[in-house]
Amino acid sequence: MSSGAMQSKVGNPQVYEDGDQRTSKGGAEAPARFEAGQNNAHDQIDSKDERTIANRLAQAEKVAADERQRSKRVDDPLAPAQAHGNEPSKGAKIDAELQAEEEEYLRNKKGS
Repeated sequence: MSSGAMQSKVGNPQVYEDGDQRTSKGGAEAPARFEAGQNNAHDQIDSKDERTIANRLAQAEKVAADERQRSKRVDDPLAPAQAHGNEPSKGAKIDAELQAEEEEYLRNKKGS
């Protein structure tokens, strides 16, 4: 007598398609992942966080340095190259011309 462990009572198992045997319906549409930490979600200098004083001071210095870096502005596009003894690039020359034209336009506009 043959063993019935490999045989199904309803037919040959090779005729069934893969989708017939699936029971969960969430396979294709997985839920969105939890967004753990978004950029700028917390105040960097928060008085109520649990960091040490040294870490708070270091963070405050970093924020101040970032603000100083943002506040640095190059008013003359030719200045960085000339400061290093190089000839300004073509783009810097065009930027300088455009800036001069805009300043002249604004002076004329204020005068009228």
